[in-house]
Amino acid sequence: MGRFLRPLLRGTTYTRLLHLWVPMLVVSVWMFVDPSRPWVPAVALLAVGLIPAVRTGEGVQAQLLLTPGVRDPGFSVAPATAWRDRLRTVLWLEVRLALGAVTAVACVWLPILAHQLAETARGRVPDDVPVLAGAAPHWGYALLVPLPLLAWYGLVVGLGAAAASLARLLLGPSAGERLAALEERTEQLLERNRIARELHDSIGHALTVAVLQAGAARAAGDPAFTDRALGAIEETGRAALEDLERVLGVLREAERPVGARPTLAEADRLLESARASGAKVEAELTGPLETVPGPVSREGYRILQEALTNALRHAGSVPVRVRIEVTAGLLGLEVRNPLTARAGAAPARGSGLRGIHERAALLGGRASAGPDEGGWQVRAELPLR
Repeated sequence: MGRFLRPLLRGTTYTRLLHLWVPMLVVSVWMFVDPSRPWVPAVALLAVGLIPAVRTGEGVQAQLLLTPGVRDPGFSVAPATAWRDRLRTVLWLEVRLALGAVTAVACVWLPILAHQLAETARGRVPDDVPVLAGAAPHWGYALLVPLPLLAWYGLVVGLGAAAASLARLLLGPSAGERLAALEERTEQLLERNRIARELHDSIGHALTVAVLQAGAARAAGDPAFTDRALGAIEETGRAALEDLERVLGVLREAERPVGARPTLAEADRLLESARASGAKVEAELTGPLETVPGPVSREGYRILQEALTNALRHAGSVPVRVRIEVTAGLLGLEVRNPLTARAGAAPARGSGLRGIHERAALLGGRASAGPDEGGWQVRAELPLR
């Protein structure tokens, strides 16, 4: 019994009833204008449903009234862009009007029928109810009074559920809209991965430099060296904070401020940071760096940053050779450092090398990292077109 009466306690039952009644308000107004042509609203909906924005309005109404509180009810709230979606909207409007008409008749005549059955049981046979025409007064009609009310209850709940199901079918996203939503979701995931890589590369580099500088200053016991080390830590930390602000800006801004991200034109900052950590960095630049496109230059900067970070973290203060080569259609990055006992005892961990490969792959290039002629080499080739 409790399960049977549960829909009476749900707000969804009444919002769906309101949704079914809305079209009949328009019909009621028209009946005051020209009651001899009750079919005009149905014909008018054939033209109204072809308006692209109508699909948005119907989708919003369906979300608010048919499925209130549901996070993803499956309705499209975008204007119709294809004729197929417009025709689905027209069909939905006609279906909604028909369901509303049935609901209106049920809500008016079923309660009246229950009342007239009660009157017949009391000895007052109505003259305006065809079902009871010619009926003789009898107390047994009182037993039939609940039947119209139960039918009314069942129709209201059933038609509301039917409206929600048909709305999902006719107002649901089309194949093109589902594809667009999937592309948007994919873009969001790629953006999250990019932000994770940005944080990993920038903060990881800064922390590596700071740890090495602090350890070297403590071991040296030289006030002058300690001052230089603290200066390097301060500069690296400030640069990391700037990078962090850039990354957080991506989260705060609707438009991605990718132009604010560092490029290879700022590679000297990375090289000086590595030298301040005690590494002997030799850099060789070949070709016009200013001609490198922005996306390639930005990703190249991060690849160089991660390669230097790995060298400092796993090999320590060792000679590092950096080579950047710009040719007609390719940007080549190479970072080499000797393998040490420390590097062999502490193999590379984390997602740094994987991030290098992902960055290169997204630009249509390739990257490799591993032992080479007694040392460790990270190499990336990024196409400029």
